[in-house]
Amino acid sequence: MKLAILTFLAVIATVASAQDSAPSDSNDTDASIVETAVPGMNDADESGVVALASPLLQDDLQLLVGNVQRPNAMVWFEDHLYTVCNGDWTIYQIDDRNGDTITYVFGVKNGHSMLMESTNEGFDLWVPDPESETLWKVNQDRLAPESVFDQLAAPWGIARIDEDSLLVSDTKENAIFQVSEAGEAITIASGLRAPTGIAIDDSRIYFANGGSARRGIEWMRVEENGAISGPKPLVKGLQNTTNIILGDDGLLYFGYALGTRAVVGRVDPDHCLEDGCSGDETEMLVFSDIPAPVSLALSSDLRLFLHSRFRPEVYWAQLPA
Repeated sequence: MKLAILTFLAVIATVASAQDSAPSDSNDTDASIVETAVPGMNDADESGVVALASPLLQDDLQLLVGNVQRPNAMVWFEDHLYTVCNGDWTIYQIDDRNGDTITYVFGVKNGHSMLMESTNEGFDLWVPDPESETLWKVNQDRLAPESVFDQLAAPWGIARIDEDSLLVSDTKENAIFQVSEAGEAITIASGLRAPTGIAIDDSRIYFANGGSARRGIEWMRVEENGAISGPKPLVKGLQNTTNIILGDDGLLYFGYALGTRAVVGRVDPDHCLEDGCSGDETEMLVFSDIPAPVSLALSSDLRLFLHSRFRPEVYWAQLPA
């Protein structure tokens, strides 16, 4: 306990120029956050991504005032934020510039993450709801949510794996399920540590172990024949990792905690594939005063939105794009 307190105080004292050790859970050690640069990046990498000279602090964030009292999951789409309100079981749409808020659809009790997909008609919004143990689907018609699969225990993260199915992490089952749009499910990974956020690129699945700092973020390879490898380490030393977003810049963005404070970091996943990255190879983007855990959303022009779960204040910052 004394070591954790000293570590946290050291982070507060030096966060403008460096990042210190992150607390770990009771079964894990060696969590560390040291540098403020994405591995392989100086001022900018080959894609033009710019690393911050130091993390953004609370005073660097802008407040977006919407009209949602208990938001949780949040996703950005075409100049709007969509969020689930746990207080009244409603999905709200918020203008990402002025905070104008409309009631979008009623019937989703809660959600830690959402998947938004553009379609020819408009969009599909997928919401894993841990309170109803259901994966819901909503579209632009604003009709009642459609139940896709209602046999989950505590669904958390969601990502698209192929044209017919999605991956859903389940924190109670310590597993990731592949759920078809027809309502069938198979287990693709088990023995995890309270898996939370999940993201997919062409051949890799990235997911967070929210219950293990030692396991932090892991990844699995999707083979050409559809087979999926076992979990491998990607980033160790992240406490209470929640959302994971794969940005248009190819970097992996994630929310985690230092003590009780919400933090946002990112890595270049390509750099971490072979041996896994330690905490000192994570770029800390935001060191906030808001309490962890944190929900995230990222716009196509790299505006980062964040809020503490069930708190009405939404903050944002423009990242170098």
